[in-house]
Amino acid sequence: MADESHSRMKIVSADAGYVLEDVPHLTDYVPDLPTYPNPLRFNPAYSVVKQYFVDVDDTVAQKIVVHKDGPRGIHFRRAGPRQKVYFDSDEVHACIVTCGGLCPGLNTVIREIVCGLYHMYGVNKVLGIDGGYRGFYSRNTIPLTPKVVNDIHKRGGTIIGTSRGGHDTSKIVDSIQDRGINQVYIIGGDGTLKGAAAVYEEVRRRGLKVAVVAIPKTIDNDIPVIDKSFGFDTAVEEAQRAINAAHVEAESAENGVGVVKLMGRYSGFIAMYATLASRDVDCCLIPESPFYLEGKGGLFEYIEKRLKENGHMVIVIAEGAGQELLSESLQSGGQKDASGNKLLQDVGLWISDRIKHHFAKQRKMVITLKYIDPTYMIRAIPSNASDNVYCTLLAQSAVHGAMAGYTGYTSGLVNGRQTYIPFKRVTERQNKVVITDRMWARVLSSTNQPSFLVPKEVDEAKKEEEPPTGLLDGENSKDGDQSGN
Repeated sequence: MADESHSRMKIVSADAGYVLEDVPHLTDYVPDLPTYPNPLRFNPAYSVVKQYFVDVDDTVAQKIVVHKDGPRGIHFRRAGPRQKVYFDSDEVHACIVTCGGLCPGLNTVIREIVCGLYHMYGVNKVLGIDGGYRGFYSRNTIPLTPKVVNDIHKRGGTIIGTSRGGHDTSKIVDSIQDRGINQVYIIGGDGTLKGAAAVYEEVRRRGLKVAVVAIPKTIDNDIPVIDKSFGFDTAVEEAQRAINAAHVEAESAENGVGVVKLMGRYSGFIAMYATLASRDVDCCLIPESPFYLEGKGGLFEYIEKRLKENGHMVIVIAEGAGQELLSESLQSGGQKDASGNKLLQDVGLWISDRIKHHFAKQRKMVITLKYIDPTYMIRAIPSNASDNVYCTLLAQSAVHGAMAGYTGYTSGLVNGRQTYIPFKRVTERQNKVVITDRMWARVLSSTNQPSFLVPKEVDEAKKEEEPPTGLLDGENSKDGDQSGN
């Protein structure tokens, strides 16, 4: 195995083009660590499971669609409990921190980490870090027990608070060291995960026996490699209520237009899946697919055509769509929030005003436009049943990995299997909708909207997103086919 500098991934190569992108282990930098029998051996709940412990050589393929003579490709370590653990239950002092924006399922993940540690491994010292990263050095902690977290999955938000920014690696690791914490569970998006990677590097530099584990959280579904992020299913489901309301408003008025703005700063997955699920949407606009307003084939022409045919229409727009058009007409200033994200102009209000202005100026057609922005309503709700199950699996997998001595990884679902993924792989780029993929084609077929691309732009898009491996599945949502088939 080529064990490269610890800022890089551990790579294991084998026959037939097999590559394992492995995660760090405490024994990589802390020598002579004792091991202990896994307490699950004596847990009656798992006594009937035929093969509960994961084999040390079990891995999960990143791509499952390959040519018969092609390489086996990249794999990740399979998540789950190991026969031996590197922490005695009585010595574990864990902490949980949530960072960034709200997302359905945060409380469920918190609950299942606490309950997993307590019921599976007998750990009873778990702290909640109050208010995000800065809570490590500027706020009090919150003791977490199964009793405290028992019903929190029924509530939205996070009981331990969250914030953007506030990351100071040295102060955070000082706090971890001073408090005697040896397992750190970090829940957040790509900015938070980059912070988690920095915490892991500093912990390793100091030679501390501390497992640093992340659970990726983004309602936009913009984290690469994993099948999907928790809260995404809930967001798509809740978005249906806004789309249904817009459809009712539009259908009830002459030349009614309903505009719904959904989340999606750089990735239009919520808008895309909500559009497909609804079937009431006539136009879906996302950041990955540029559009224009005026002239032949533009949005205004399509709206007029649709209103003449149906008498009403619904437009769904992701918050990051059309920002280049806004920057031409508004002074955005390039400001950023505390997480380093560029502050976006409100594209929903802007496009609603432009549509109303266009038709008022033309005087050919009187329209009635209703604008709905359900963003904060969607973020604040509890997770649905599907996401609750997913959150449970993510949290328990994270706990199993930390107890087994793994560190510097995220817990994530890859091709339906729980895995441990190196921080580098989930922070090196953002997951985006590929507009040359079949899933986006299904959206265009469902809405009958134009692609807003001229033939030259289509050819350029295909060249940009052509898979370098020549495999059947292209470089798209999960480094595989977004459509799933």
